[in-house]
Amino acid sequence: MIPIRDSIPCNTRPYVTWSVMAICIAVYVAMLFMSDEYAQHFVYMYGMVPIRYSNPDWAYSFGLPPDHYLSFLTNLFLHGGFGHLLMNMVFLWIFADNIEDLMGHKRFLLFYILCGLLATYAQWYFYPKMVVPVVGASGAIAGVLGAYFFRFPHATVVILVPILFYPLFFHVPAIAFLGFWVIIQIGDVMTATFLDNVAIDSAWWAHLGGFAAGALLHPFFIEKKPEEFLI
Repeated sequence: MIPIRDSIPCNTRPYVTWSVMAICIAVYVAMLFMSDEYAQHFVYMYGMVPIRYSNPDWAYSFGLPPDHYLSFLTNLFLHGGFGHLLMNMVFLWIFADNIEDLMGHKRFLLFYILCGLLATYAQWYFYPKMVVPVVGASGAIAGVLGAYFFRFPHATVVILVPILFYPLFFHVPAIAFLGFWVIIQIGDVMTATFLDNVAIDSAWWAHLGGFAAGALLHPFFIEKKPEEFLI
């Protein structure tokens, strides 16, 4: 299922959302011009490798400073491939503009970064010995989805479901689409937790942690209109 658009109009230009998308795309394009060796080092340096902070000896042996916590932030702007980048940008394009509209540019930027940091921390906390770099904006985007889930539950999302080579389009409630997304993340986490030898190919805990952070924290970032204050 690929979301195409939602039914909620945006009353302001989402400059922060556009800027985040531009940075992610620019970093991805820049990495295409790097040598394979340098690109790998770049991803390990600026992606968040959980074992780097859980086992300093491993970090030193791999040539990484274990106290370089900047990666908890910089990983949000790296992506592992074109498909990874494309899907994250699609979700950001569709859902983030309305949340930025509610919060205002500065509040939304703080909200986005905070959700991303908490999402990355959740991934480290639950998989501290993971040796694969955690990269991607999906943790921070999950925070946006958490806010959207509670602020626009009656919105409609148009989704594309390709059946063989024939595209089918459906209008579904946003609360159903995002709820299904959460169920998928929970299912993946449960599978990886209780079944041995399951490859970890996605930062599921970052997704769930970001969604929870966005759901819980977004009321504190919404820009209140004068009539909303009690007199």
